[in-house]
Amino acid sequence: MSECTHVAELPRPEPAPLSDTCQECLAAGSHPVQLRKCLSCGLVACCDSSPHRHATRHYKDTGHPVMRSFEPGESWRWCYADGRIV
Repeated sequence: MSECTHVAELPRPEPAPLSDTCQECLAAGSHPVQLRKCLSCGLVACCDSSPHRHATRHYKDTGHPVMRSFEPGESWRWCYADGRIV
């Protein structure tokens, strides 16, 4: 995995998660498949395998480019702007 310009712009330290699940899925009565955490603001949202794709929607709404997996034992990051693992 390589760094991208968006990773260099992220806040340090990484923001704390705002919740332990996708709050939008809970409000909609849906179940998230896997969770992602926004590395700009700490929002926890569901992945694109979930029915509502809240993590992608968060990127489109806010422009926050990098999320990381919020699943136990996973630490990979995805940059929406670059469309790749970083």
